[in-house]
Amino acid sequence: MLDLLLQAAAGLLSPGTLIFLFAGVLVGLVFGVIPGLGGTTALALLLPLTYGMEVTHAFAMAGGIMGAIAMGGSISAILLNAPGTGPSAATCIDGHPLAKQGRAADAIGAVATASPLGGLFGVLTLLLVLPVARDIVLLFGPPEFFLVAVFGIVTVAISSAKNLLRGLVAGGIGLMLSFVGYDTVHGGVRYTFGSDYLWDGIPLIPSLVGLFGMAEMIRLSIEGGTVAADAKTVKLDGVWSGVRATLRHWKVVIRGSIIGTLIGAIPGVGGTVATFIAYSTTKKADRDPDSFGTGRIEGIIAPESANNAKDSGALLPTLAFGIPGSAEMAVFLGILMLHGMQPGPAIFADHQDKIYGLILALTLSAVLASFIGITFVRWLAAITLIKGQILAPVVIAVSLVGVYAINLTPGDVVLAAVIGVLGYLMLRFDYPRLPLVIALILGETAERGFQQSMMIGNGDLSIFVHSVTSIILVVLIFLSLSWSFVPMLRKKFAASIAGEVP
Repeated sequence: MLDLLLQAAAGLLSPGTLIFLFAGVLVGLVFGVIPGLGGTTALALLLPLTYGMEVTHAFAMAGGIMGAIAMGGSISAILLNAPGTGPSAATCIDGHPLAKQGRAADAIGAVATASPLGGLFGVLTLLLVLPVARDIVLLFGPPEFFLVAVFGIVTVAISSAKNLLRGLVAGGIGLMLSFVGYDTVHGGVRYTFGSDYLWDGIPLIPSLVGLFGMAEMIRLSIEGGTVAADAKTVKLDGVWSGVRATLRHWKVVIRGSIIGTLIGAIPGVGGTVATFIAYSTTKKADRDPDSFGTGRIEGIIAPESANNAKDSGALLPTLAFGIPGSAEMAVFLGILMLHGMQPGPAIFADHQDKIYGLILALTLSAVLASFIGITFVRWLAAITLIKGQILAPVVIAVSLVGVYAINLTPGDVVLAAVIGVLGYLMLRFDYPRLPLVIALILGETAERGFQQSMMIGNGDLSIFVHSVTSIILVVLIFLSLSWSFVPMLRKKFAASIAGEVP
């Protein structure tokens, strides 16, 4: 393996390949910053351009895009509460409150450190499990997919314990939205009200752009002022404080990276779920979970480490079976096949050097993107000082253009605007948006997994404990539910001790 890595590194570090890698990083940053575009759009535009390229150059550019997308998406998430990509939406929850406190540079410094560390962890994990990738992917069937979805929903639900009733309402709305469209198991169209646009369901990216970016800009337009509440508190040179905070919270980095790698390897679940589960898990494990959402640096570190780690995880099913682990990987699958590389077990034997080159490109691109982010952090943080009357129209216009550019569908623009109003109302009346997002993402996966499991098991619920993987997931679900009672027990115990003390 070491010889192959050295050979791949030599090819990647050649001047010609580095140019393509750097170009991919720049494209990834731009497409990541603009809400709605993201890595899927960037790779889709890259696909025809790679025809005629050398495989090494094509992989370097693709790896550069995928490695830099996370950094770009998180910058707009922190500064404007407008996630450039779906997975970056989790960074909004604590990243934007930090920007409002004048600590945008701290937040960007944390992103610039957590992202490459998470990517490095994911790459090391990928290198270790590549020989057994086939066996790992085969561990998941419909029952396991259902249990993973339930685990994600439970994790988020218990993280909203402070506003449990409102969290349940938000989650219920998300589940109802997830059921809109075509039923992929039994057929038939549901809740479309005669609209052909809704046949494919509620699209995620326009929903996220509306729920976070549009809602925040509506709030800023109504309330006036700037993103940063007090211009005197804005620190343009706090990036190294964010870097140090990330290194200090190394356990959060490891936890987020593990979650990102594991969730990313499950086809169809996606990086957005990985980042939100990493965030919720970190929040629940903290001694002061109620402080999350107000500007905790750990609320940035956890999802960002998962964000980059999930790419390595998503490569597993893509390369081993030709089953894309995410939307980005579905497009990357086309790049593989365009260059005559058929996914499957044989790809590791016939094209090992190129695969290792791609893995190294993912790592190096994350480092380059972080370096660029740190270099320009002073200018980026200054965006929080722009008046809302100027900033809001620009962000709304760019967001809607980005949303329209995905599928060139006017319906996406209308949906983003409608969800934006809903998001503002949730902000206005203090309803958590996290349960809605997770329910919207996982609702279809849970429904499809449950229906398929019932068909396979002839209606017998024991199918959900028929394998070691499913049993582990069931245990994790019950442990998560049990853990939600720990804070309550702590408070009762502390109250009883205080009562005994005269």
